[in-house]
Amino acid sequence: MCTMIAEKAAVTGSGKGTPGWIEVDQVAVSYDHPSHMTMEHALNIDFTDTSQGLGARVAVELTPQSAQRLVALINDALERGAAVDPVAFE
Repeated sequence: MCTMIAEKAAVTGSGKGTPGWIEVDQVAVSYDHPSHMTMEHALNIDFTDTSQGLGARVAVELTPQSAQRLVALINDALERGAAVDPVAFE
């Protein structure tokens, strides 16, 4: 069964995909059927350059446990970064 859980947001960054480094301006996060992993549901993250279409993308599929670990690591790194460079977080 499809969960239909999906969120999108504008972002600023870059990612390395098949064509090499691309600018990314949108992220889509879903909890639904993965395209590649052999499991019922996964956390799917797609970073895209919307000006180039879906071919300019970096995609990741994670188990729920791996996604939770990733969130914790991101939060830890951001907290440490804010302590070192508080101006960047204003």
